[in-house]
Amino acid sequence: MKDPKRYLITAALPYANGLKHIGHLAGAYLPADIYVRYLKAQQRDVVFVCGSDEHGTAIPIQATKEGTTAQAIIDKYHPIIEENFRELGIAFDIYHRTSAPIHHQTAQEFFTALNEKGDLETKETEQYYDEEAKSFLADRYIKGTCPNCGYENAYGDQCERCGKSLSPDELINPVSTLSGKPPVKKLTRHWYLPLNRHEDFLREWILKEHAEDWRANVLGQCKSWIDGGLQPRAVTRDLDWGIKVPLPDAEGKVLYVWFDAPIGYISATKQWALDHGRDWTPYWQDKDTKLVHFIGKDNIVFHCIIFPVMLKLHGNILPDNIPSNEFMNLEGDKMSTSRNWKLEMQDYINDFIRKENGGSQMADVLRYYLTQIAPETKDSEFVWKGFQDANNSELVSIFGNFVNRTFVLMHKLCKGKVPPYHTAVADGLDAQTIAEIKQTKEKVEQLLEAYRFREALFEVINLARIGNQYMQKKEPWILAKKLEAQPEVQQLIDNCLHICLQLTANLAILINPFLPFTAKKMLHMMKVVEKMLSWENAGSMKLLSVGYSLRAPELLFRKIEDDEINAQIEKLKSASATKEAPAVNTKQMTPEQSATSNQKSAIVFDDFAKIDLRVGTIVSAEKVEKADKLLKLQVDLGSETRTIVSGIALHFKPEEIVGKQVTVVTNLAPRKMRGIESNGMILMAEDNGKLHFINPEDKINSGSTVS
Repeated sequence: MKDPKRYLITAALPYANGLKHIGHLAGAYLPADIYVRYLKAQQRDVVFVCGSDEHGTAIPIQATKEGTTAQAIIDKYHPIIEENFRELGIAFDIYHRTSAPIHHQTAQEFFTALNEKGDLETKETEQYYDEEAKSFLADRYIKGTCPNCGYENAYGDQCERCGKSLSPDELINPVSTLSGKPPVKKLTRHWYLPLNRHEDFLREWILKEHAEDWRANVLGQCKSWIDGGLQPRAVTRDLDWGIKVPLPDAEGKVLYVWFDAPIGYISATKQWALDHGRDWTPYWQDKDTKLVHFIGKDNIVFHCIIFPVMLKLHGNILPDNIPSNEFMNLEGDKMSTSRNWKLEMQDYINDFIRKENGGSQMADVLRYYLTQIAPETKDSEFVWKGFQDANNSELVSIFGNFVNRTFVLMHKLCKGKVPPYHTAVADGLDAQTIAEIKQTKEKVEQLLEAYRFREALFEVINLARIGNQYMQKKEPWILAKKLEAQPEVQQLIDNCLHICLQLTANLAILINPFLPFTAKKMLHMMKVVEKMLSWENAGSMKLLSVGYSLRAPELLFRKIEDDEINAQIEKLKSASATKEAPAVNTKQMTPEQSATSNQKSAIVFDDFAKIDLRVGTIVSAEKVEKADKLLKLQVDLGSETRTIVSGIALHFKPEEIVGKQVTVVTNLAPRKMRGIESNGMILMAEDNGKLHFINPEDKINSGSTVS
């Protein structure tokens, strides 16, 4: 959308069931804040909304873990998360709550409007029911054995051991977490959003209208869902925690959290409007409003397919863009709350911000590194050594060094005042540097408009690098030694520091969306008001008036020492060691499932040496009767042919793998599976749910050892 009258920017509502880690920050909140700060610097009409998602099963489950109530949980974590965001510079216009009365009212009105227009449908289905607790069970209230990895305490929606998404019907030996008893199936009636009615609209709107401006990962996931055929999705559920379904025949039913949570953007906007004496309706109903959702990739389906259908049916505008990020890993592994492999915002704040005097500079260091490694197109990784290097080698040595040298030399060689610019002695390097300042503003603007924040930040830092190179070539400290004999060189010194000071002022404007605390400190040193940060001033060479006195320099960033980084790495390892992931139940795992589990317990070399690995060739393959996931294989190992039962039937057709060379653990104790004795294990690699054989690059003799 070109030249919208107003902007509504949303960031995904975080669950108020615990502290949030830096992966959440990098995924949605930091990029949204950068974009909003840029828009506000342009004096645009912008409202930035977010808030706590306080319904759904995650809240009462956490309450059970902490031995308290659901209300106590949201009252505990909502203010902590809000304060964490504030200390890291995330400046929402409103950080709301879905437990607020205005949200309950808004969500119920939304449901009622769709229901009365016939946009919802009802149907009866069988769902798990706990007869002892007299309650229908949400997926998270059901545990059983994971069919993928054999972990005995997998939840009905996901196995926390192997990460596979599940449904309760897939669990082996499911039990209710409320009573510990096996649940039964019982009929229940619910309201559904028939997404299948809207496939044509979604295909046209997403895959055609936004084929060029939405990110490839977003388009790819949407296309996969649409091509797979959309199904009706339940809008209500049987639960006692949530927004009550506003119908007389819906006792004990609440709105599904996926339905009520995005409506939280609307209720938050309503509350903001009430707080500021504004009208909320143009932000959700005027076609001249640009709506942008910032989310992580786990929210793509909800924000790109389901919520837009809801908005369209309700007469609201549709999002103009949904810039979704991929995931951020930590020190070589996926972040995991269950395994304590995480860096929470609260921990970073405690260790790097609150314990330091004026520690807000360290908030900007985190913002810088997370933007630099932002998972905009693929998963990225936070590494403590990389964090240290980004600070020491770039923020300290490039950006901070340039600003500090400029101020030191200005005070030493120009009496602490902005020197004049003498056109008579200007040269080509001056003109080139001035041109770079203006060009950088244009590049950064184009990149921010395209949600390419990582590249935009690079351009800003590169301008500081250009400033350092310019100063190094001009060498005003060398010229100063000639002043007594050649007073005219003062004009060359003036020109150099005039350009460097104007470049510094431009850096403050350009860095502000990314590092707001740093920009504010630079304003203080330059003795200028915040109004200077207006985007229209970027590219100007008249930001600091000639003769204006500036304050003494202050270091913008400090060096991060090795012992600080080592302490964080040890802290991470220690925390993870005290909360190990649940043990894998190998008795119920197929060999390949064991190979693809995430177990990484340390072993000594002697243990590894006990494993006999050999190359085999599959000579026949057939499905195992009444076992959807098992294939019976005959594998030639050179000196013998063995029967191996492998859990790969969902990934490969029998006829596809005959003749395939594989790597086999040949000295694994035999075990019976579906009455068939399996004598070995075939090694597999799993990549995003897809299995791959581990085999030699070139065909070799069957029975060859792997060492």
